[in-house]
Amino acid sequence: MIRVGMGYDVHQLVEGRELWMGGIKLEHELGLLGHSDADVLIHAICDAILGAANMRDIGYHFPDTSAETEGMDSKIILAKTIALIATKGYHLVNIDATICAERPKMNPHIPAMQQCMAKVIGCDADAISIKATTTEKLGFTGRQEGISAYAVALIEKD
Repeated sequence: MIRVGMGYDVHQLVEGRELWMGGIKLEHELGLLGHSDADVLIHAICDAILGAANMRDIGYHFPDTSAETEGMDSKIILAKTIALIATKGYHLVNIDATICAERPKMNPHIPAMQQCMAKVIGCDADAISIKATTTEKLGFTGRQEGISAYAVALIEKD
């Protein structure tokens, strides 16, 4: 049995925070505001994976009201998400994701993001497609107030 899930996340850009995307730290004058490290790409991917398994969302499993998840590295959330779907007999087949940001440019960092997340998931980097786009200076993304990400995940029963 195969199943598909969709995920979305958005976080505000602010001063005084690091910018984490796809499990790697990017050099940028602004970072994303959030309870954890606010890695919107990993959060969208986790929501897609959990949705495919009909296991709710990351807010349910990793609430932003919990001291345990405060400042948490999103790679831990990703690893725990993969372990969660395994309890129902599923494994990840592939991910297709899009980052929406004006700056910094994401394309040079995509191979490192793929390698990082593949290592956490235990899959081939080729199973993780990441694309980047801008919003042509429109909306909150265009005004560089935040970054968002969309993801689709395909999972399969073992």
